Amino acid sequence: MTALLLAAVLWIGLHVGIAGTSARAALVRRLGEGGFRGAFSIASAIAITLLVLAWRNAGTVPLWAVPPAIGWVLVAVMLPSFILFAGSLMARNPTSVGQNAALSAEPRGVLRITRHPMLWAFALWGAVHVIGNGDSASLVFFGAFLLTAALGMPSLDAKVAARDPSAWAGFASRTSLLPFGAVAAGRNRIAWRELALPALVGLVAWAAMLHFHPAIFGVSPIPR
Repeated sequence: MTALLLAAVLWIGLHVGIAGTSARAALVRRLGEGGFRGAFSIASAIAITLLVLAWRNAGTVPLWAVPPAIGWVLVAVMLPSFILFAGSLMARNPTSVGQNAALSAEPRGVLRITRHPMLWAFALWGAVHVIGNGDSASLVFFGAFLLTAALGMPSLDAKVAARDPSAWAGFASRTSLLPFGAVAAGRNRIAWRELALPALVGLVAWAAMLHFHPAIFGVSPIPR
């Protein structure tokens, strides 16, 4: 468990303590933007490898049991996670790496729901697996991803806002961090046609994962 805790701290530290702070700007000045991205990608790959290996070898303690009814809720929650993830790959998002030009574009697709669709997908995934597994090792492993995603959203907002305050103000006025926040406030609307493809891809991926999860991970997500 010690190795898992250290790996989780490393992963969170990289993404929250470096990527989301003034330390990033200092490293970019020394390495250049491309050099920083390369070094950060390598460090992230090492960190996630250590995290996975530590989780697979960690001792664990059961913390709670999950009733079947809650298990079905968790299975259902993974569907919007897959849809948000699929949509994040289809939309130009200024909070994503290398897409600064999208800051002045009209938010489309899942960006109308939230300007952080990928991070929300990971947050939902992490929360589902923390609750669904109910053991100490899973709490640390999946909790690390949940915490990184949750803290990453306001951190990314601040970084993009500092880069171009005027353009960010316009983008932020048409989007929201919380899902459906801009829609509920009347600052945007749901365009169902734009969501059709992400919804279809997400549904297929969700169904495929339900089917292949036992073969890939050795456990079925279907409550018994």
